[in-house]
Amino acid sequence: MTMNATQRSSVAYRLARRVLDMLVRRNVALVLVLLALVLGVATFVVLSGGKSLAHHPQLQALVFILNFLVLLLLATSLTEKIGRVLAERRSGLAGARLHVRLVTLFGIVAVAPTIVVGTFAAVFFHYGIQIWFSDRVNTALNEALETSRGYLQEHNANIRTEAFSLANYLVSAQNGLSGSGGDLLHDPDALSQVLDSQATLRGLDVAVVYDPFTNTVVASGGLMGRAANRKDLPPPAATLMARTNEIAILDSPDEKTVRAVVTLGDTPSLMLMIERPVDPDILEHMHRTEQVVADYQRLNGNRAKIQFTFVLIFALVAVLVLGAAILIGLMLANQIVRPLGLLILASERVSKGNLDSNVPEGERDDEVSSLSRAFNRMTTQLATQRAELVNATNQINERRRFTEAVLSGVSAGVIGLDSQGMIELPNRAASVLLQRDMSACVGQSLTDVVPELGTMLGRIAQEKGRELTGEVQVLAGGRACTLLVRIGAEMQSTVTGDFADGYVVTFDDITALQVAQRKAAWADVARRIAHEIKNPLTPIQLAAERLKRRFLREISSDPDTFAQCVDTIIRHVGDIGRMVDEFSAFARMPQPVMRMEDLSRIVREALILQRNAHPEIRYEVNLPDRGPLVKCDRRLVGQALTNLLQNAADAIAMRPAPDTSGGDGVIGVIRITLTRHDPDVVLSVEDDGIGLPVEDRARLTEPYVTHKPKGTGLGLAIVKKILEDHGGSIGLADRAGSRGAVSTLILPIKDDHGA
Repeated sequence: MTMNATQRSSVAYRLARRVLDMLVRRNVALVLVLLALVLGVATFVVLSGGKSLAHHPQLQALVFILNFLVLLLLATSLTEKIGRVLAERRSGLAGARLHVRLVTLFGIVAVAPTIVVGTFAAVFFHYGIQIWFSDRVNTALNEALETSRGYLQEHNANIRTEAFSLANYLVSAQNGLSGSGGDLLHDPDALSQVLDSQATLRGLDVAVVYDPFTNTVVASGGLMGRAANRKDLPPPAATLMARTNEIAILDSPDEKTVRAVVTLGDTPSLMLMIERPVDPDILEHMHRTEQVVADYQRLNGNRAKIQFTFVLIFALVAVLVLGAAILIGLMLANQIVRPLGLLILASERVSKGNLDSNVPEGERDDEVSSLSRAFNRMTTQLATQRAELVNATNQINERRRFTEAVLSGVSAGVIGLDSQGMIELPNRAASVLLQRDMSACVGQSLTDVVPELGTMLGRIAQEKGRELTGEVQVLAGGRACTLLVRIGAEMQSTVTGDFADGYVVTFDDITALQVAQRKAAWADVARRIAHEIKNPLTPIQLAAERLKRRFLREISSDPDTFAQCVDTIIRHVGDIGRMVDEFSAFARMPQPVMRMEDLSRIVREALILQRNAHPEIRYEVNLPDRGPLVKCDRRLVGQALTNLLQNAADAIAMRPAPDTSGGDGVIGVIRITLTRHDPDVVLSVEDDGIGLPVEDRARLTEPYVTHKPKGTGLGLAIVKKILEDHGGSIGLADRAGSRGAVSTLILPIKDDHGA
């Protein structure tokens, strides 16, 4: 049983769904609209009381039921369609909002006139009803009815008089003949002659004497009464009325005559009936007047019902018009919105890159079809142009990759710029030389990224030249370096003149080259100085010593001054000799003899000499007990370390006011730290002296760059040369958090196993 119920429910659901799908079709909707209009007219006929349906309540109920069913189906179709439109709007479907606007517009256009017309019709109908049932109209109708009735009453009075007159005449004639033995009332032939003559004389159509008991004709006269029979006799009610000494008047509008029945004297067995014609037009007019008055009075009694009926008709028509308008609006909106929705969807697909999206063009020659055709042409052209553009882009990318491959193999930095100086294509060497990721700066102005290069770019742009070369000092990664820069402009010729379509900036770091050139130049100068100065120094020193030994005893006037002058000459000659030795050492730096050495031991040996030379300075040492082993020249590394320790001591001595408040005579601290950072070992010398100078800090390791009063500027240059020969490097930095400087020696490690 449960299975059968489920099956029936499923079948009912499918049937209802199928009916619902049929209702949403356009043709079915049109049929519903037409059927609703037909039923509206039928409803009007029923409610207005037409003769064909007014007297058939069952037929009226059937019409109302059909009307309700059609309205229900129409409402179902409208609800489904409107629900679908609203669902599309909520889901954000293309064209849904326009669809809702069009349907709303059609609904407003339909409802507004319907409401206005219905309102005015109701108002006019109300005032019309008031005029129709006014006192003046009622009085006029009653007077017309009385006038028509007065005509008939006049005929009734005339025929009443004729009936009495003819009856009296017959009774008088009977009385006159009875004296001579005659009996007129019982002689049918004689009586018929008398009735015929009197009917002609009095203008009667019929004059009949009949026996009411036997209901037979005794005698008849008149043009129409000669052939009278019992069928033409009056009804028994009229005969009964005439027996009461009254005259029975029979006015039948259908027969278009007036009849009168009266008793003949004292003879109850004989009755006289006369008949006179009446104008049929007047009778018809009277009949219509009575009917109109009766209808008027009936309508006046049902005035409220009539008003309700017409209001119902107006409401029904309004609903039907509204439903029809909305259905038509939905169909028209579908015809308008559907192509636009397809265009919107196709446009969205095109915006996502699908240029193969086309829309149906339609067979109509209207604006929407033209728009669809134009859209299809546009997508076809876009697809063709994109294919061409992709092909061109592929070629450009191939050329770009080739160019990048070429540029990546170039040691010099290369940056491609557009006409506005925006970075387009930097190579890897440019990022290395400038110590920043130039590929991340694509699209930025070169002036903002590297202001030093932007200055040269501004010059070539202002001068409108094709090429500009120069040296530029830049700060790359905290290190000052010198770049040899060449900027070439890609010129384009036009009618208005030449303009730069782009720029190519090439540069190379010539800092090391300049340092090497200066070092070579200073080495040559040092050799010349050592050669030219050292030769006369020895004779000068020997001559001064000989003067002191030979002539000091002979000078009696001022021997102390003589001795002091000679000592000054000897001392300064010694200073010049030491400077010449430094020049000679810098010019002829010996090649290191590499052996495995214990770096900690080398540091301790250098500290012994420095502690003895500078007892006023406290040395703090952080060294391992043994190692690390470094492959180096023991003498040269010791010389470099001694130079750094001496520079630190000189920096402490150059402070304006040495701090001796501790009472132990210490004026400064030098901290030596040896740490291992595979694959290198780092030896740092930290002091609390005056620190590094602000100017020429990057050139402190170059020859003859010094800020000490008696410095030659060769110490750090020699240290750098020694470390470079050992595969290491030197670093100079400010002391963290306080005054002073930190000098760092970095050497490669070689352990016991040669690793």
